[in-house]
Amino acid sequence: MYSSRRKPVLYFKEEGRFLSSRCTVYKLFGLCLVLLLVSLLWLQFTCSGDMSPVMDPRRPAQPAPPPQAPPCPAEGRASAEDDPTWGPHRLALIVPFRERFDELMVFVPFIHTFLNQKKIRHKILVINQVDHYRFNRASLINVGYLESGNDTDYLAMHDVDLLPQNQELDYGFPHQGPFHVASPELHPLYHYKTYVGGILLLTKQHYSMCNGMSNRFWGWGREDDEFYRRLRKAELQLFRPKGITTGYQTFLHVHDPAWRKRDQKRVAAQKQEQFKVDPEGGLTNLRYQVVSKQELTISGAPCTVINTKLECDPSQTPWCMLG
Repeated sequence: MYSSRRKPVLYFKEEGRFLSSRCTVYKLFGLCLVLLLVSLLWLQFTCSGDMSPVMDPRRPAQPAPPPQAPPCPAEGRASAEDDPTWGPHRLALIVPFRERFDELMVFVPFIHTFLNQKKIRHKILVINQVDHYRFNRASLINVGYLESGNDTDYLAMHDVDLLPQNQELDYGFPHQGPFHVASPELHPLYHYKTYVGGILLLTKQHYSMCNGMSNRFWGWGREDDEFYRRLRKAELQLFRPKGITTGYQTFLHVHDPAWRKRDQKRVAAQKQEQFKVDPEGGLTNLRYQVVSKQELTISGAPCTVINTKLECDPSQTPWCMLG
C-alpha cells in the first residue's frame, strides 16, 4: 500500500516540475524577445535622430537646441579661386603707395571684387614707402616684383587712384606681350601715344627682360616714359584694349589734386637727367629694406602691405632729397 501510493505522488511531483520548468523557459524566451525589440527600436530612433528626450513633467519645457549642420569635408572648403574655370595663372597686383590711405580703403575692395567677377586669381601687394626720401614709384614696383613670390606668374603695375569701370577690360595673362590696360584713348588724363603708365600688365619673364624699371626717378613722373624705351629695347610688342566704347569714362580717377599735390619739383640736374635712358639701372642695382609685412583685410578684401625703406646714393641721384 505504501509503495503503491508513492508512485502517483512522485509522478505528480515530476509532472509539476516539468510544467513549471517549461513555463519558465517560455517566459525567459518571451522576455528576451521583448528586450530585443525594445533594443532595436531604441537603436533605430537614436540613429535617425527622431527620438525625443524623456521630459520630466515637474520641470518646465526647455527649447529645442538648434539643428547642427554636419561638418563639411575638407575638400568642400576650397575657395572660389580653386575652381578650375579660373585658369592656371595668378596675378601679382602691385600698388606703389605712400600716405594715401583714404584712396587705399576704396581701391582694395573695389579691385578685389572686380577681379573676382572676372575669375582672375590674384593677390594685392601694397608697397608702402616708409623712408624719408622722395616718392619713387619705379623702385617700389621693382620691390613688388621681387617680393611677389613664386605663386604668381604675371604682374600688374597699378595706380591706387585708378578704378576700372568697364567689365570688358582684360586683366588676364598677357600671353602675347605687355598689355597696357589704361591706354591713352581710355585714360582720363594722359593721351600721348607712348604713355604706358596707370595700369600695365606683364609676365614676370618680360619684366625681367627689361631689368625692371629705372631707380633714378625720385618725385613724380617720367619713370613710365623711360620704361616704354625699355620695352622697345627688349623688342617686346605692346598691346592695348580693343573694342572698348566707354572712352575716357572707362576709368574713375579718384585723385584730388587740390588735396593730394604731386611732388613735381626738379632738383639739381634732375630736369636734364630725367629724359635720359638708364642703360644699367633697374632690378640689378635696387637697394631696399623690408621693414615689415602686414596681412590686412579691407571690407572683406585681403591685401599684403609691405613697408619698405628705399636706399639712395646722393652722388648718383642727389634729387632723392628735397632742399
